[in-house]
Amino acid sequence: MSKQNTPKKGNKEQVKLPKFNFSWLYIIPILFILSYMMFGSDNNTDGKVSFTKFKSYINANDIEEIIILKNLGTAQVFLKKEALDKEEYKKYNKKKGLFSISKEPNFIVTYGDIQNFENYLTETKRDKNLDFIHDNKVIDSTFGDILINFLPFLILIGLWLFFMKRMSGGGAGGGGSQIFNIGKSKAKLFDKDQKVQTSFKDVAGLQGAKEEVQEIVDFLKNPEKYTALGGKIPKGALLVGPPGTGKTLLAKAVAGEADVPFFSLSGSDFVEMFVGVGASRVRDLFKQAAQKSPSIIFIDEIDAIGRARGKSNMTGGNDERENTLNQLLTEMDGFDTDTNVIVIAATNRADVLDKALMRAGRFDRQIYVDLPDLNERKEIFEVHIKPLKLDKDVDLEFLSKQTPGFSGADIANLCNEAALMAARQDKKAVHHQDFLDATDRIVGGLEKKNKLITVKEKTTVAYHEAGHATVGWMLEYAAPLVKVTIVPRGQSLGAAWYLPEERMLVEKQQMFDEMCMTLGGRAAEKVMFDVITTGALSDLEKVTKQAKAMVTIYGLSDKIGNLSYYDSSGQSEYGFTKPYSEKTAQIIDEEISLLIENQYQRAIKVITENKDKLVELAELLLEKEVIFGEDLVKIFGERPFKKSPIAISNSKKKEAEKEKQIIKEKKEAEEKLDKTDDNSDKNE
Repeated sequence: MSKQNTPKKGNKEQVKLPKFNFSWLYIIPILFILSYMMFGSDNNTDGKVSFTKFKSYINANDIEEIIILKNLGTAQVFLKKEALDKEEYKKYNKKKGLFSISKEPNFIVTYGDIQNFENYLTETKRDKNLDFIHDNKVIDSTFGDILINFLPFLILIGLWLFFMKRMSGGGAGGGGSQIFNIGKSKAKLFDKDQKVQTSFKDVAGLQGAKEEVQEIVDFLKNPEKYTALGGKIPKGALLVGPPGTGKTLLAKAVAGEADVPFFSLSGSDFVEMFVGVGASRVRDLFKQAAQKSPSIIFIDEIDAIGRARGKSNMTGGNDERENTLNQLLTEMDGFDTDTNVIVIAATNRADVLDKALMRAGRFDRQIYVDLPDLNERKEIFEVHIKPLKLDKDVDLEFLSKQTPGFSGADIANLCNEAALMAARQDKKAVHHQDFLDATDRIVGGLEKKNKLITVKEKTTVAYHEAGHATVGWMLEYAAPLVKVTIVPRGQSLGAAWYLPEERMLVEKQQMFDEMCMTLGGRAAEKVMFDVITTGALSDLEKVTKQAKAMVTIYGLSDKIGNLSYYDSSGQSEYGFTKPYSEKTAQIIDEEISLLIENQYQRAIKVITENKDKLVELAELLLEKEVIFGEDLVKIFGERPFKKSPIAISNSKKKEAEKEKQIIKEKKEAEEKLDKTDDNSDKNE
C-alpha cells in the first residue's frame, strides 16, 4: 500500500454524505403522479364488455368476484386464475401498475338498474350453483378527478421552481431553498474561521495607498486612539486606478491585517433579472455587517451599480440598477458610526460614478492607485521572483527600467512568462535573457520566424527600423535604444525597444524629439528608396495623438494659446457638440498637421546627414536580424548627452540619511572595537 493511501493514526476518515436536495420535495410527487397515471391507474374506461358477454362468462363459471360500484353504474369483474389461461380471456390479463397496491379488475361491465342486476346475480348463483362472490362499494373519485385536472398546473409549477432555483445560483450543489434566498447577500465572509493570508508585506510599492488603508485598519484595531481626540471613523474609501495596479490586492491585505469580519463581493453580484433583488441584497449585506461590527465591506468594480443616474435611461433594467444604487446610498449614510462598518470599493471608472456616491460622508477618501514608478516596479519584481529559481545574471534594476507603464499584474505575468520560457528550453534556472524574451513576447507579440516575407520587404523593414534608431540616437531627449529586430512579431514586421526615462513633467522639446524619432522610420524609407509604405501606420497613429494632445490638451500651440479642451469629469462623451467652433477646429487641424510635418522634415534632415551610418546599421540588421545598443555605439559612438540628475522626495531623503547614519554608527563602533583590541595586545 502506498503512503498516500495509508490513513494517519489518530485521524478518522470523514465520509462525505450527500447533501439533501430540496428539489426532491417537488420532483418526487410529480414523478409519482405521472407514474400513477401511466402505470397504476384503474383504467375505468378500458376493458369494458357487453352485458351479453358477461352473461356467457358467468354461466361458464369463470368469474371469481364481482364488485358493484353503486355511484358509477358499473361493476368490476375479476376472473379466476385458471380462466386466465384460456385463449378467450388472455386479452383481459392486465399487468399490475408500477405503484399500484390494490388488485386490478380484468374488465368492467355496465348494468342498468342496480336492483335488477343484484337479483340477477343472486338467482344465477343459486340456480346454477356458482361460486363467485359479489359485493357493493361506493368509490369517491373526487380527489382523482381534481388531481387529473390540476396535474398540468402542478407540472408547470414544479418546472418553474426548478428553473428558478437554477437561475438563483443554487444549481452548483446548492439546495432548492435558494429560491427563497434570492434576496440575500452573496458576499463572501472572511473571519477567524476563514482568514485571508495576504498582508501588507505582500503588496509592493503603493506606499501612499498603503498608508491610507493602514490607518483604516489601525482605527478598527485601536478606535480609542482616534475617538479620544474627537475623531470619527471614515465611512468609506474608494480605490481608483488603472486595471492591474493592485486595488483588489490592497483590499485582500486589509482583510488579512484588520482581523475583523470582511465581506467581499463584486458590484455585479447585486444585479439580477428580478425587480427589487439588488436593493434587497444591499439591505441584507449591511444588516450582516452591522451584526458583526466592527467589520469591513469590500465592493469590487462598484461601477456596475454606481453609474451616474439619469443617463441612457432607455430600459427598465436601468431603473432596477438605480434602485440598487439608491439603497446603497441610503445604507452608507444611514448607519451610525458606532457600528464601525467601513465600505471599501474599487473601480477603474471613477468618472462614471454618481456624484452622490462620491461625496464626503459616503466615500470620505478617494485613494488613487497609480501605475508603479521605477522604484516601485523593482519592489514588485522582488515580490514576484521569490518563487522562481533565478540565475545570478538577472538584473532587476535593468528590468525595472525596461518595463515603463507596466502594472503590477503585468509584472507578475512577465515573471511567469520568463519561467515558462526557461522551462521550455529545459534550463535549470531563469536567466536574464528569459526576462527580456518575455518582455518582447508581451510587448511585441509572438515571434513569427517562419512568416513569409520577400527580400524587398525585409530590406525596407530593416531601413525603417534603422531610421528609428539613427534619429533617436542623434536627438537629446529621445529614449536610448536597447534592441532592434526585424523578426516579425504579432502584427508588426519589425520593432525597436527603448529605455525611457521616468518623467513627471514633459517639456515641449522633449515631445518634439519623441515625435521626430517616431517618424524616423518613414523618413528613412523616403531618403533611401524615395518611396513610402504602409509600414508606418502605428507610427503615424502615435504622432497624431501626441500632436493633438499638444494642441487641444496641453496648450502647447502658439495659435490656439493657453487653452485646453480636456474634460477630466468625463462628461464630454455624452455631449453631441464640440467645445470649440468650426473656425477653431480648422485651426486645430492645421496646427496638428504643421507640427507633424515639421518633425518629419527634421527627421529627413537627420537621416540625410547620417546616411552612411544608417546604411551600415541597416546592413548589420539584415545580417544579424537583431542588434543591441552596443552595436550602435560601435557605429555612431557614445551619445554626447548627459542625463539630468533625479531628485528624491523629502521622505526618501530622510530614509537615505537615516541609513547613512546607521552605517556610520556601525563603522564607528567597529573602529572602537579594533582600537580596544590593539590596546589589549600592547598591554600584553
